[in-house]
Amino acid sequence: MALLPDRKEFASGHPLGCHRRRVPDRTVFEHVLLALVHGSDYERISSPGCSDRTIRRRVKEWAEYGISEAVHVLALEAYDRVIGLELSEVSVDGCITKAPCGGQSGGRSPLDRGKQGLKRSIATDAGGVPLGLVAAGANRHDSPLLGPTLHAAMDQAGPLPDDVNANLDRGYDSDKSRILLVELGFTGEIARKGIPAPIQAGKRGVVERTHSWMNGYGKLRRCTEKNSTIVDFYLHLAAALVTLRTLIRRATTRYRWDGRPLHAASSDPFAGPP
Repeated sequence: MALLPDRKEFASGHPLGCHRRRVPDRTVFEHVLLALVHGSDYERISSPGCSDRTIRRRVKEWAEYGISEAVHVLALEAYDRVIGLELSEVSVDGCITKAPCGGQSGGRSPLDRGKQGLKRSIATDAGGVPLGLVAAGANRHDSPLLGPTLHAAMDQAGPLPDDVNANLDRGYDSDKSRILLVELGFTGEIARKGIPAPIQAGKRGVVERTHSWMNGYGKLRRCTEKNSTIVDFYLHLAAALVTLRTLIRRATTRYRWDGRPLHAASSDPFAGPP
């Protein structure tokens, strides 16, 4: 909660600052995690101490301040310090999920009879840690999202090494993608159209696994948010949780400390995937 702005910024015009006692941020955040993991509406996860309007209002405030993006950056820094990000190999791919309410990030899904869907484009390191995320309509092609996704990865993870190899599937098999990689100073391994994908899968399997981890969060499988800022909030929050869970999983086999769990998987009910 140290990333949150000073309470005075949220104060109303009332002489005492507000009419009711403010619900603690920790309480609201626990409800936000429930919404992310289970994908439930705010009305279903609300409680006597935290109404659905409070959750919705607080999520909007946090999204506007970029709180989840900052949490994702901190998670990447912690992973890089303890395990080390493998940035010499970057994999990028898109995933289409449901977005029944449409909204700013929604579009007609070619995989669901034209219903509203959301495309999530992710860049990961060689170990599958999510670096950059971009949300777009399900009718957007993968190739135009390559540039925004790689730039998002550089914004979140910091400068990439001089020798970066991008692993892409046949959806990026175009001159535009190759020109972009050259401009960024990357080399690229792009699957060719007309050749069976399993033969060329190579190093791209990690990004597919990361997509499966993120699809474990109900809010991402079936996104009902219409505001693109809030969609990005949940995407980066899920990416931060995936990064932390990967950190715990891999640190368990590398380090020993007092109270270390016997298994890599945590028993935390809010943990979600992986």
